[in-house]
Amino acid sequence: MPDSLRVRSACFSPLPRRAGAIGLAMLLSCGSLHAEPNDLCFRGVNLSGAEYGEADGVEGVNFTYPSASTVSYFAAKGFDTVRLPFKWERLQPSLGGPLDLVELDRLKTSVAGLRAKGLSVILDPHNFGYYSGSQIGSADVPSRQFAQFWIRLAAEFANQEGIAFGLMNEPHDIAPTVWLEAANMAIAGIRTIGAGNLILVPGTHWSGVVTWEQDFGRGSNASVMLSVVDPLDRYAFEVHQYMDKDLSGTHEACVNVDLAVDGMNKLSDWLRAHGKRAFLGEFGGSSEPQCLEGLTRMTQAIADNPDVWLGWTYWAGGDWWAEDEGNNIQPTDKGDRQQLSSLIPALNPEAQDRGWCVMNSAR
Repeated sequence: MPDSLRVRSACFSPLPRRAGAIGLAMLLSCGSLHAEPNDLCFRGVNLSGAEYGEADGVEGVNFTYPSASTVSYFAAKGFDTVRLPFKWERLQPSLGGPLDLVELDRLKTSVAGLRAKGLSVILDPHNFGYYSGSQIGSADVPSRQFAQFWIRLAAEFANQEGIAFGLMNEPHDIAPTVWLEAANMAIAGIRTIGAGNLILVPGTHWSGVVTWEQDFGRGSNASVMLSVVDPLDRYAFEVHQYMDKDLSGTHEACVNVDLAVDGMNKLSDWLRAHGKRAFLGEFGGSSEPQCLEGLTRMTQAIADNPDVWLGWTYWAGGDWWAEDEGNNIQPTDKGDRQQLSSLIPALNPEAQDRGWCVMNSAR
């Protein structure tokens, strides 16, 4: 391995539990080192299902984790990462209390199955910045309780190869400064217990690419989230972007491809200017020609800027998706979904040794 990749391997691999002062000093010196050209850490898919239903729902009736056949399908296609959504309230039924052992076992079993197929896993509490209807940072859900949740969860997966921590899915209607405080408390808690895993930090306003620099009256993500603090500097911003009329991913027609791609390119410039990195945690489109073109252009926008992008995970697959759901890429009895014609060329299974990656999933 070239010396440059050896340095990156130290910067972007999980911290050993007993790294010592020398190891910690090396990690703290890594700063904003960039990736080798044409190589990304993540080319993956969201496998939805475990976030479904009410907190007291029944597995197999109200929610489901990815089946072995679904995992095998996407691994065989060349996807290397799964973003795994789950429900916070089900994993921690009482705010501030212990994790539910039954649900934790389900989560661990699912993660083990994904890792057995060589897939990296991004843990995703899919709660939009809320717990039981109350906002993180409110009197009902203080930021310290969000941090305590992550301390408990991180302890279960600390320094495991191929596991990243996505702090929260799409916080919204939360002031950026309030969300920043919660995110920083969670990051501090994760690092305090010795977990060196990559942390993916969203902004507010659904963490949209196009809106990253927009101020909705309480500060923009671009200004506020520059104050994220991670003593290991092993984090990236998680952003999402769709291409339909309201950028929500809920409509079949992709009428805003140019807007989305332009937003990706502008964000690349912003990341580079500030020495930051990002990950596209959700994007998607229907099988309409405009959408297929858009998927190609969005993955290419990331491939063209590998110094500031860690990669992407498409939204979505999953065993319970309706066949007529526009963004769905779960296979049917008819075969592969059309969107794969745009995604598979971007998977690049012949990529060079990715030892510098945070996930190190190719080894």
